[in-house]
Amino acid sequence: MSTPVHDDPLSRERAHLAASRSALRAMREDVQALDISDVTANWVNAAVLERQIEDRIKALADLSETPLFFGRLDYLHAPGAERAEGAEGERFYVGRRHVHDADGDPMVIDWRAPVSQPFYRASKKDPQDVSLRRRFGYTGGDLTAYEDEHLSDPGEAARTSRLLQREIERPRVGPMRDIVATIQPEQDEIVRAGLSGSVCVQGGPGTGKTAVGLHRVAYLLYAHRERLARTGTLVIGPNRSFLHYIEQVLPALGELTVRQATVEDLVGHVEVRGADEAATAVVKGDARMAEVLRRALYSHVSAPAEGVVVVRGSRRWRVPVYELEEIVRELLARDIRYGAAREALPRRIAHAVLVQMERAGEAPDDRVQDAVARNTAVKAAVKEIWPPVDPAKLVLRLLTDADFLAEHADGVLTEEERKAVLWAKPARSVKSARWSPADAVLIDEATDLVERTHSLGHVVLDEAQDLSPMQYRAVGRRCTTGSATVLGDLAQGTTPWATRSWAEALGHLGKGEAVVEELTAGFRVPTDVIAYASRLLPHIAPGLTPVASIRENPGFFEVRGTPGEGTPGEGTAAALAACGELLAREGSVGLIAADARVPELAAALGAAGIGYVGPGEETTHDTRLTLVPASLAKGLEYDYVVLEEPRAVVDGEPDERTGLRRLYVALTRAVSGLIVTHTAELPPQLAS
Repeated sequence: MSTPVHDDPLSRERAHLAASRSALRAMREDVQALDISDVTANWVNAAVLERQIEDRIKALADLSETPLFFGRLDYLHAPGAERAEGAEGERFYVGRRHVHDADGDPMVIDWRAPVSQPFYRASKKDPQDVSLRRRFGYTGGDLTAYEDEHLSDPGEAARTSRLLQREIERPRVGPMRDIVATIQPEQDEIVRAGLSGSVCVQGGPGTGKTAVGLHRVAYLLYAHRERLARTGTLVIGPNRSFLHYIEQVLPALGELTVRQATVEDLVGHVEVRGADEAATAVVKGDARMAEVLRRALYSHVSAPAEGVVVVRGSRRWRVPVYELEEIVRELLARDIRYGAAREALPRRIAHAVLVQMERAGEAPDDRVQDAVARNTAVKAAVKEIWPPVDPAKLVLRLLTDADFLAEHADGVLTEEERKAVLWAKPARSVKSARWSPADAVLIDEATDLVERTHSLGHVVLDEAQDLSPMQYRAVGRRCTTGSATVLGDLAQGTTPWATRSWAEALGHLGKGEAVVEELTAGFRVPTDVIAYASRLLPHIAPGLTPVASIRENPGFFEVRGTPGEGTPGEGTAAALAACGELLAREGSVGLIAADARVPELAAALGAAGIGYVGPGEETTHDTRLTLVPASLAKGLEYDYVVLEEPRAVVDGEPDERTGLRRLYVALTRAVSGLIVTHTAELPPQLAS
């Protein structure tokens, strides 16, 4: 005998899902039907309003494969109401966005709303007035299961949610997805931290730090939308592949206005066509270079050689040398940019002339002051005393003129360091120069010394451990009047200039007051895999707490190899065989290898007829293998990983510590299983 619909909880929840989807469609249709022809004053207002409507329509899109809600909260009392005896509680469905019916009553509550917070924070010890928390399980977009926790029932023991565990371990194909259904209490505290303060999150592999940073942006846009709409938000990632991997997370949450960029994008004042040796890049990335640039820039300011004579009609007005010197000293003492001081100088000289005019009985006004500031003699004096400086030309001179560099780096850089940054072959011009990434950062610093960089309301900086001090400064000036969320893992620092401590990094960023939070619970990497990778921690980041996997599934892990007996060809064959085994399972597969090994592996995959994509390219259900150079593996994740020749990964870096850190990254990209194949000896640090 079938169960009546009204007695079947799953059927009732499915009915609510169908009604909610219908309500969302109606909300979207209402926006699409808006007629703005009679409500705008001019074409500019019309264009702005039209863009806002388009964004709203996109934000209200119903993604068929994405659950509209993933949880339910039944409160003992209506939130915010007096808790009188006998008062009725209230029920809320928690989802990715707010949905209301034709009467304006909520059918789904945005996960960021205060009333949704207990879904992530409530527990048996602290039920937060919640009688029932229900989690929903989905297959595609279809609601197929539910699971209840009676938080206010003392007779029910606390237990691990199987639906939550299943969602964490669900196989993935394609780009990163949101984690709104699985946010943990310690993650939620970071997500909902206030806009005014900066936060630094130290998190090992699989702790969800990137997802936390992205969801924090989404939360801040919800809580401070008007303010951030004016000031802007920015997510900074390590490379384009990584940004492509995460780019759909915020749009899936209805947030379409967040810009994403790399540090290289931010400092793109010149075309980068060159590269530095590691030792050179370390010096150029050192924070001391900021002082060298400042000295070099202000060396262009010279003491006035003679007074200024301004002729107006039959009168001559003279500003003597000593008065000009005083004006220059005052401008140098003020905390303003070189360019702003240069713009102020002619007005200050003009003011000195106006004072003389007033003493002589004249009554000059602002128009007279403007005219004096534009006087030929004044303009000539300004050009002589405070000449314009092109930031790129300034950096070019420092890197090509040994005497100029020595003068302004005296007491800051050693002679050896100066030699390291000087170009062997001077370029003829800014355009012909083969600028390196580190040079571009120096030009950005010089540009900011001349003219203040625009500051945003909030910046998220991911994989921050790899930045140089000068790169931190470049990011920091983009949020001098705003706040930052800094995400990273000191153990995964794979650049020669990788930061040694978060205190040091935050100081360079200008956010020394930021709160440092540590995430140590691993949701992504299986227990056996993270335990194996953690053998490297004492050698690459002593003192860091190893990640403790909370997954019930220990994962699949195997090391395959016969050191000293195999050949590179046999190693390639072993890696391809492992890929074939893993492709027989459900989910994505990543083949990670030392950069130098990638061409051979690519050719072998092609010869074997195994389809694959590169990092940043989207996998499909037919092509689920990604061939990943170890240098691009950071931040990416796959259900299964084949790591080929760990020794080659280590040897591919300029020093052993960086190589071991690169290996740590590669070992921790797997969500469900890892196979390590090798013919060379494994690094001894992996020995148990």
